[in-house]
Amino acid sequence: MRIGELAERAGTTAKTLRFYEEQGLLPPTERTPSGYRDYAPETAARIDFVHRGQAAGLTLAQIRQILDIRDGGAAPCEHVRDLLDARLAEIEQQIAQLTALRDTIAELRHDAAQPDPDSCSADQVCRYL
Repeated sequence: MRIGELAERAGTTAKTLRFYEEQGLLPPTERTPSGYRDYAPETAARIDFVHRGQAAGLTLAQIRQILDIRDGGAAPCEHVRDLLDARLAEIEQQIAQLTALRDTIAELRHDAAQPDPDSCSADQVCRYL
């Protein structure tokens, strides 16, 4: 199938497909005699995998590693598990940082519940921050 048809089927753009090919996420495709890319039908499933990997927060480089393992004939399950473990740890750390930020902002907001502009000096700008 041609690039426009694949892009429509995969819910993406032709530009994205060219980028995926440049990044090694899609194997080089066959060309028609007139030079058009001619993708195999299973390419849509590969693009779907790339999109699922991105939705899980994996980088394109990590997704390419997984694809390389699969293309090499091995099951990438353990590698995927390790990547997901690392991603979960990153998310837990981000949640902890956001919780601490929320607590700080809530405390600042509490302190500013009854604003008193006369208590701020010009060099402080605002005493609530």
